Amino acid sequence: MGVVVLGLGANLGDRLAALQSAVDGLAARGVVATDSSRVWESEPVGGPDGQPAYLNAVIRARTGLGPEAVLEACRSVEADLGRVREVRWGPRTIDVDVLLIEGVVRSEHELTVPHPRMHERAFVLLPLLEIDPNAALPDGTRVIDLPPGSGAPRPFAPPLRVPS
Repeated sequence: MGVVVLGLGANLGDRLAALQSAVDGLAARGVVATDSSRVWESEPVGGPDGQPAYLNAVIRARTGLGPEAVLEACRSVEADLGRVREVRWGPRTIDVDVLLIEGVVRSEHELTVPHPRMHERAFVLLPLLEIDPNAALPDGTRVIDLPPGSGAPRPFAPPLRVPS
């Protein structure tokens, strides 16, 4: 398969521990992080009012899994960490989004790559540029040339631990 880029977010419970647990859980499922951005904190975008702030990070990982299996690994980690899908863009213990998959462009109900709203979210774009200042969408559009997106994320913690 190759390289995948995933966005991680959490705004319930021990948010930082949830992000690290997601990295560890993905590795156990064959999606092994090679790089992590710093952890950023941001206010929720969309969803119900009154949610706590999110912690977010972007990881680059290598895997031998195909796109559907990567998505299944992400959902499995979310389930293990108590993710409940009740309210769209509602609070969550963990969110693992597939942002990019090397060489893959698709728009299907279950999986759209690149992620259809990543270009709108500063809490995705800033961490992505940390791990890859030359990041580009499959059509060649450089991430650094995209508008800054919504929200005003601020650095919160160092990068997550990745396997050595």
